[in-house]
Amino acid sequence: TINALAQDDNGEIIDPYNGLGDLQNRLLRHVSPAFGEDPLRVLRVARFAARYAHLGFRIADETLALMREMTHAGELEHLTPERVWKETESALTTRNPQVFFQVLRDCGALRVLFPEIDALFGVPAPAKWHPEIDTGIHTLMTLSMAAMLSPQVDVRFATLCHDLGKGLTPPELWPRHHGHGPAGVKLVEQLCQRLRVPNEIRDLARLVAEFHDLIHTFPMLNPKTIVKLFDSIDAWRKPQRVEQLALTSEADVRGRTGFESADYPQGRWLREAWEVAQSVPTKAVVEAGFKGVEIREELTRRRIAAVASWKEQRCPKPE
Repeated sequence: TINALAQDDNGEIIDPYNGLGDLQNRLLRHVSPAFGEDPLRVLRVARFAARYAHLGFRIADETLALMREMTHAGELEHLTPERVWKETESALTTRNPQVFFQVLRDCGALRVLFPEIDALFGVPAPAKWHPEIDTGIHTLMTLSMAAMLSPQVDVRFATLCHDLGKGLTPPELWPRHHGHGPAGVKLVEQLCQRLRVPNEIRDLARLVAEFHDLIHTFPMLNPKTIVKLFDSIDAWRKPQRVEQLALTSEADVRGRTGFESADYPQGRWLREAWEVAQSVPTKAVVEAGFKGVEIREELTRRRIAAVASWKEQRCPKPE
């Protein structure tokens, strides 16, 4: 209704659908039943809700009801992956991307379009570490935190997908989710393949799912494991991934009830260890006479030694 507002040459407002009233009441409302003719509008309304959430806008009850009807009628199943991803990517750039996914859940569309994320709601985590308990709620909290920490769609999407593996934990093992990180990698790949998510975004999401818990335990990692982590994320060729993993891991920790302002020293240590490891010069190894595969082996050995020296001085001993 707000988009239907117009102004004539005399400055008079043309308002056929009470758009001014909805603007004052901060309501997102559809204009006519024709809204139901294009299922993509369900995602667009969810995106608008995310885009304007910081201004206090919400979806009108009758519009949300129509979105539910469209979802339950199977209309969303006709959407192409490209259209779904395009709206999702746009929503991830907003100030409150978590609202997009909450709206989709409210109208039943999350189960249809993002079943891997929908499956997390109702899955408990230990209250000691997750006062919010529900993994779905935690996921949206971490996405909200990621949006505060980084404008990058890569970081925000990876944060959204970091705990998908918890949806695979058998209920008899709840609330613990041992090995959920590596287990979630297949679900990340499944989701990304279905929606045709760009490879670079997919690859970061896979790495975050696999390694976020490892980064949380950074003080307990030995230097060899730290250097192996840098190898695993291909940091030597894609150094930005170190910062991206630091941010997503921080969002995970701070995306919990009562931990929103928590310090995350593991992120600092990860960045410092990376600076130390990547400062080891390859040229010196070559000049020392190493050749072929020996260069890589010696470079790794020197990187491990450098990280060990740094860790002894800068990183606290695990309790």
